Amino acid sequence: MNIQKLPWAGIRIETDDIAIVIDPITRILEEFGGAREPMYPISYFGKADAVLITHLHEDHFDPAGIIEAYGAAIPVYVPAGLEGAARALGLTNVNGVAVRSSFELSSDVKATALPSVDGLGDIQVAWLVEGSGRKVIHCGDTLWHGYWWSFAQNYGPFDAAFLPVNGAVLELPGMMPSGQPICLTPEQAIAAATVLGAKTLVPIHYGTMQYPPIYNETPNIEARLAAASKVQVNVTLLKTTEKLAL
Repeated sequence: MNIQKLPWAGIRIETDDIAIVIDPITRILEEFGGAREPMYPISYFGKADAVLITHLHEDHFDPAGIIEAYGAAIPVYVPAGLEGAARALGLTNVNGVAVRSSFELSSDVKATALPSVDGLGDIQVAWLVEGSGRKVIHCGDTLWHGYWWSFAQNYGPFDAAFLPVNGAVLELPGMMPSGQPICLTPEQAIAAATVLGAKTLVPIHYGTMQYPPIYNETPNIEARLAAASKVQVNVTLLKTTEKLAL
C-alpha cells in the first residue's frame, strides 16, 4: 500500500491496482483567507477509482474539483444522509454509507465508515481502508471522542492513522464563540494514535489555513507533536506530494 499526501487533509491510496482518494480539494475559500500552501488540480495526483468523503465542509469536499479530475460519474462515497446534497452539486454516482458499514472496492480492498464527531455538529465519518494486508484510518477533522478504544478493539491494529492536529478555534459570523478547538490538538492526536495502536501517526489538517479571528490554528504544532509523542507513537510528517509506503 502506497499513500500520497494531498493538500490540507487529503490523501491518495494505491493498493491492489486500486486508487482511492479521501477528501481531495483544490482550494481554500477566500472567506477563510485562501490557502497558505500550493494547491493542485486533483488530477495532478493521478487516476482514482473511488472518492471517499468524510463530510461536506468545503475544506474537505470539492465537487467541482472532483468532476474536473474524474468526471461526474466517478463513484463517490459519503456518510449516509448526505447523498442528496452531494448529487445536487453535480456528482451522479453518489453512495451513502451508514456508520460501521463496509463495502468492497476490489476483491482485496475494503472500506468501512466509522463514527466520527464533527466540531460543528455536522454529519461526519472516519474511513478505514484495508488492502494488501494493511489498514489505515483517516479521521477527517474529528474532535476527541470515546470511540478510539472500540476502533482499536474491533478494527485494529492500524498501520497508519491520518489525524487532524491543528486544534482550530473558530469565530464564525452569527455563532457564539466557544474558545474550544473544533478538531484534535497535537497532544490529542498523539493520544488517539496511541489508543488506536497505530504504527505511525501522519498529521493532516494543518499549515494551510490561518485567518484570525475567523480561523485560528493552534501554534507550534510540529514541536508539540514531537514533545507529546516521545516513545508512545511514531510520527511521520509528510509534505504535500510526499509518499509513504506501507
